[in-house]
Amino acid sequence: MFRPRAKLIILFLTGLTLFGCSGTRVYRTQQVLIDKNEVYQESQLLKNNPVNFIITTPANKKFLGIPIKKMLYESAHPEPQKKFEEWLAKKEKRRKRLEKWFSPKQVSALENYSVKFNEWLKKNGEPPAVLDINAINTSKKRIQQYYKNLGYYNVIVDHDTTHTKPKKVVLQYQIYPDKQYEIDSIKTQIDSPQIEKIYTSNTATAIIKRGDAFEINKFEKERERLFTLFRNNGVYNFQQNSIQFIAAIDSTGQDLKIPVTIEIQNPQQLVNEFSTTVPYQTYTINEIEVFVDDFNAGINIDQFTDSIQYKDITLYSKGKLKYRPQAITSGIAIKKKQPYSDHDRTLTYRYFTNLKNFKYPSINYSLIPEKENQLKASIFLTPRERFSLGFDLDFSHSNIQDFGIGLGGGLGIRNVFRGAESLELNIKNTLGASRDIAQKGDQFFNLFELGADLKLSFPRLVFPFFENAWTTPEMNPVTQMILGTSIQQNIGLDKQFFKSTYQFDWQPKKNKKVQIKWIDLEFVNNRNLSNYFNVYRNSYDRLNSIAAIYNTQTDFQDVDGNLSIPEGTEGFINAVLNNETILNQENPDFKTVNTVKERQDRLTANNLILGSSFSLNFNSQESIFDENFYQLRWKVDWVGNLLNGVLRAVNAPENDQGQTQLGGVSPSQYVKSEVDYIKHWPLGNEQVIAFHAFGGLAVPYGNANNMPFSRSYFSGGANDNRAWKAYKLGPGSSNNINEFNEANFKLAFNIEYRFPLSGPLKGGLFIDAGNVWNIFDDVDDTAFRFDGLQDLSEIAIGSGIGLRYDFDFFVFRFDTGFKTFNPALPKGERWWGEYKLKNAVFNIGINYPF
Repeated sequence: MFRPRAKLIILFLTGLTLFGCSGTRVYRTQQVLIDKNEVYQESQLLKNNPVNFIITTPANKKFLGIPIKKMLYESAHPEPQKKFEEWLAKKEKRRKRLEKWFSPKQVSALENYSVKFNEWLKKNGEPPAVLDINAINTSKKRIQQYYKNLGYYNVIVDHDTTHTKPKKVVLQYQIYPDKQYEIDSIKTQIDSPQIEKIYTSNTATAIIKRGDAFEINKFEKERERLFTLFRNNGVYNFQQNSIQFIAAIDSTGQDLKIPVTIEIQNPQQLVNEFSTTVPYQTYTINEIEVFVDDFNAGINIDQFTDSIQYKDITLYSKGKLKYRPQAITSGIAIKKKQPYSDHDRTLTYRYFTNLKNFKYPSINYSLIPEKENQLKASIFLTPRERFSLGFDLDFSHSNIQDFGIGLGGGLGIRNVFRGAESLELNIKNTLGASRDIAQKGDQFFNLFELGADLKLSFPRLVFPFFENAWTTPEMNPVTQMILGTSIQQNIGLDKQFFKSTYQFDWQPKKNKKVQIKWIDLEFVNNRNLSNYFNVYRNSYDRLNSIAAIYNTQTDFQDVDGNLSIPEGTEGFINAVLNNETILNQENPDFKTVNTVKERQDRLTANNLILGSSFSLNFNSQESIFDENFYQLRWKVDWVGNLLNGVLRAVNAPENDQGQTQLGGVSPSQYVKSEVDYIKHWPLGNEQVIAFHAFGGLAVPYGNANNMPFSRSYFSGGANDNRAWKAYKLGPGSSNNINEFNEANFKLAFNIEYRFPLSGPLKGGLFIDAGNVWNIFDDVDDTAFRFDGLQDLSEIAIGSGIGLRYDFDFFVFRFDTGFKTFNPALPKGERWWGEYKLKNAVFNIGINYPF
């Protein structure tokens, strides 16, 4: 008898053998296949024309020239169950032997696996693109209809084939469109005088005009324009199907000009069981009322006991109203004595939704008895619970942290000051692991962070002694005041952060957002300075190698003869810089020690950053499904001017470099500007070309000669140049001699081709380019600096391939990058010098980088 484990192994090997046999025999069709489609308009090849996407004879998709999906499909047996039975019957005692070894139930399961595997092959594969005359004729009819929709009513479509191999052809469609029909005249037949008046007043915005090509999509857009026009000008019951376009096309084809009649009929209504025509009328808002209470409980309007009249709006509540009237009414775009408008209704919906104090509002309109063409607007608001408590658990990955687990909680309070404000308190504790942090022992979780944020949000712009005139409620203005602090332990220098922000956000247009941070304060306190050389090991190795030659103090060394940390490193640096060794200032090793000391002072210095910023965002994306869009972000920071001006005015103390100080810390001073651009081009069939460009420059001045580490730029990582690890590229042509290489000038360019592989599995090919440099700061090494356009030759280039799995709510991404052009190598070796698998960089990310 076989033991259970041995049975499973044999069953698995049997299944592999069976499936392997299925995969080795390919059931290829013997019919002629379409290798490629080509569409010509007369003699011109149409490469990126939409007509390519309407044909019904697509060729099989290929990856690197191989039709993988077709091969999967053809690997499946056409009758898998019958095949399995034949396999069992091929040897006389095979079934009995398998049932004896395993069991009849397990043999049946093996049969089921065989069938399921074949189903998987077909589901994830692609049927062969067989040359089919019926499909060709369907494509020709669709092409003809497509061109007719463009005004070519005498179009002729033909096809031809060219053999590339004995059983493969290039299918060519030939289109002869002839002449395009034009709109001759535009007349109207409008039943309602009110509708005709609105139409006549807005002809300047018409989409169809005399002399234009007779294109069907223009008529659809004109129908939508008219519908929106009438609904926004008082005709609250207007129906789109009331609009008809009548065109008189000359069937002889001699007259290519088509007269058009726009017919707008009045609607039909049932009155006393008889159908009658009721003319369209314009309606005016005469009453506006707001009901604030929980309508899910089936409350009756008669139960409202309190009412307030505020600026032509009546507010009803069950008991005393818990909101200030202005907070409710300021965002209501519906106005008394104004015509009904769908646009005003939508803006009102959006205002109450953005307040986050109410569930989705309900807005109803009703006729007012005995008042002709007058409407009453009723808005029903259901408040959310005032207090909310939530907890979250998340897993994270960042440029420094390889793995992190975060546990947090949040308390929310709505309507804090009766003006629909919200107050949020969030606390989060994170444990993480990092390979890059030197840590004694072998514990996995070597990072710890505890932080808290307090955020107060106002649904308006709040500025002392200032009346907001920049925005309207429709722009969704928000003021945020944020206080936050966090403590990091066992992560390098054990930093303590404190931040404070006072900012305005608003949306002037649908695709445009503006943000002003009036106060952007950050204080970084390094608490474990003695751990510096444990963290920045490259700096330690450079210093230790010099000490091995020039150090004569045994008390600077540990038992292995290396510099001890921190006593030995500090003692040796002081000895060198105080001329207590044989090193002199002209010696390159003396300069190296001085550079190590300057970098240590910079990275261990506490930072006080106080400034303001302005950012502008454009986004043409209509929804998450829109793949033809662009995004543009511009931001400028100005930091330290006011604070350092005040400190100099009051004669604040200065350090050895003449920099003013506050509490022993030199406040940063710089100006920083950056531009970020993203563009997507859809290619059809879930294929997309994505492009990204970034440029940023930060210039320290006045009280500073370099940038704070937290506000500088770096290159490399899962969202940047993926052929380098984060902080491992640059600056310039330097060979990433530090653990965290950063600078104050950055350029980055990325282009990526994204395509489907199988179901939710996607693929990507990418090229990344960019680098960081030092400019206008205290770095003198020419390898690190950007001294002119000639240094653009130091832009690093990486290329690679990626796999992505779409979970619908997020995308898991795995990218492999190869160093294609490495500016750190000697000039003759920069191209392809490290283009090897052993030098590849593997990146894991969540969602697409751009």
